[in-house]
Amino acid sequence: MKKYLLILLIFISYLSSFSQEKEKQEELVKKGWSFGGLPTITYDTDLGFQYGALVNLYYYGDGNRYPAYDHSLYFEVSRFTKGSGINRFYYDSDRLFKGLQTSLDISYLSDQTYDFFGFNGYDSLVNYDWTDQEQPDDIYKSRVFYKYNREMFRFKVDIQGKLANPKFRWATGINLLQFKIGSVDIEKLNEGKEGDDLLPEIDGLYEKYVASGIISKEEADGGFVPVLKVGIVYDTRDNRPNPMKGIWTEAVLMAAPAFLGSVSTFSKVSITHRQYFTLIPRDLSLVYRLAYQTTIGGKVPFYYQNQIISSVMSGASSEGLGGSKTLRGIRRNRIIGDGIFFGNVEARWKFLRFNWLKNNFYLGLNAFTDFGQVTQKISIPETHDMSLYFNHDSEKLHVTYGAGLRIAMNQNFIIAIDYGRVTNNADGDSGMYIGLNYLF
Repeated sequence: MKKYLLILLIFISYLSSFSQEKEKQEELVKKGWSFGGLPTITYDTDLGFQYGALVNLYYYGDGNRYPAYDHSLYFEVSRFTKGSGINRFYYDSDRLFKGLQTSLDISYLSDQTYDFFGFNGYDSLVNYDWTDQEQPDDIYKSRVFYKYNREMFRFKVDIQGKLANPKFRWATGINLLQFKIGSVDIEKLNEGKEGDDLLPEIDGLYEKYVASGIISKEEADGGFVPVLKVGIVYDTRDNRPNPMKGIWTEAVLMAAPAFLGSVSTFSKVSITHRQYFTLIPRDLSLVYRLAYQTTIGGKVPFYYQNQIISSVMSGASSEGLGGSKTLRGIRRNRIIGDGIFFGNVEARWKFLRFNWLKNNFYLGLNAFTDFGQVTQKISIPETHDMSLYFNHDSEKLHVTYGAGLRIAMNQNFIIAIDYGRVTNNADGDSGMYIGLNYLF
């Protein structure tokens, strides 16, 4: 069983000394450069210790647009002692080119135990006892049975510009993705282990999908996926990091064309609607997101099927369904299909505001429910050898619920802590997530 140790170094002191008058004082206007940082240490039995840091720099100029910033630069470098890691640079600005919102992402993400539970949600049977070392030998298979090794390089540019009506924007972009896929490196993960901690040398679900032809040999090792994107955005939000009112709706069409060297040509369409309601001015809001995306042509490589399409990225990854960015509490990548639908409903409460070290802070709580399912299934050939792993025509709505904490500095640097629980044990049990930003 995995064990995690997380040390979150955030120095917020003397909170009890702030009176109601202090909370209500005028918010400081930020000028020039400001930054937020988060050093972290985690531990995972199979990956080892993670060490590193993330830093987000904001430039507010003369402050006349605060809390809007002129430029944002995000850096993250973290490593696991046995090889996995995140290396990311992200830039966002509406001042780099006049009249355009520009974002750039360059990332290299490696994961030696990337989650893989099969296709089509509940149609794929998942036996969590097979990954539990506490089970008898005739039941336990391997802690990494539902894993494979994935490395991904991403170069992504997104641009948006205003139309005649300033509430509408056109959106376009290019996303170059290079995937390298393979079996979990059991020998490497077994270094330093002995006895019952050693991982057995057996085929996991990924290897069984390849052997049965569900994952073709052409896709099994990964490949290059260049994506072109066009869309339209309707945006009336009053604040980008945590809107209190407004609508943010977008429709995006993407394609992976052969002339750019794509290993497989395909296209998808995505429609996402987000809406924000103020219940108590400045402090309490009710928000929701509804999203639908589906394949409209071609054959999508299995390693791209979990990518969530949007006009702009809000974190290091945009993947699901399941996990920190889509359905909190459900195992990462539990729900994969040719078409998907998902939604989130949240109540957000800012319960404490204060100034500290010449910065504006607030603490927030949120309660949520998340839901989603496969709407267009991946075609799977029925094979006798794989009957143990499928229960066809079982897919239905997946639902989770939970709560979270937000620690925000200058309204833009937001540390997010969420805990979600499932309503169906076929999706796992629960999940704790620590990262940045509100979900949407």
